[in-house]
Amino acid sequence: MPAIEVSDLRKSYGSLKAVDGISFSVEQGEIFSLLGPNGAGKTTTVEILEGLRQRDGGNVKVMDMDPWKDGYTLHKRIGVIPQGFRFFDKSTPTEAINYYASLFDVETDPEKILNEVILSDSKNVLFENLSGGQKQKLGLALALVNNPELLFLDEPTTGLDPQARRAMWDVIRALKKQGRSILLTTHYLEEAELLADKVAIMTKGKIIAAGSPQELINKYGSPKKMVTVSDSLEDIFVKLVGARMEEAGDIKAS
Repeated sequence: MPAIEVSDLRKSYGSLKAVDGISFSVEQGEIFSLLGPNGAGKTTTVEILEGLRQRDGGNVKVMDMDPWKDGYTLHKRIGVIPQGFRFFDKSTPTEAINYYASLFDVETDPEKILNEVILSDSKNVLFENLSGGQKQKLGLALALVNNPELLFLDEPTTGLDPQARRAMWDVIRALKKQGRSILLTTHYLEEAELLADKVAIMTKGKIIAAGSPQELINKYGSPKKMVTVSDSLEDIFVKLVGARMEEAGDIKAS
């Protein structure tokens, strides 16, 4: 049984088709990345899968459940880092974990979880005094409080410096080794290439290319292009998928 199954998923806001008939699946124990620029539809997709937003059409199964109808049961089995994670400024990581444990009505060991995300040295530091990378690690720690089988990480490294991003990557890899399934959204081509087993590239609500990182490299470009840094994310996508994006009418290749 796949961890996630999505078929012809659709969501609109007025005339805007935020998610426009996408389909994909996430197998147990793999990292699946939704890769795309702002406005691509990644967060809307994730929120539907988490049971936070109702879809307009299509079929969705998360851990063999409908996330909208079975949200209460599903939330006990998943962990979430929302985009732009924040917490109470005057709380420490230890207090935050204890608070989340009380919400889930579970017993947990804050020290063990903080060790897992490499944050134990800052267990008694107020949230407002944590670095950006440490704040994101706390978000990941809270996502692990209920020992989830599936994690949703919505742009967990956006805004972090290169060192903090690499530290977060190490934690994510360790979580995969534990057998957890992970859906990761990201802006970064190199992040998807280095972490994900499978990648789906989204733009304007559509999936325009999908496969393993190596399959995408073989079909659309060299590894060098996969890690190119450009002033324009859309330029990067043109390099990667070129003619296919032009055919889809999303971005004209130059």
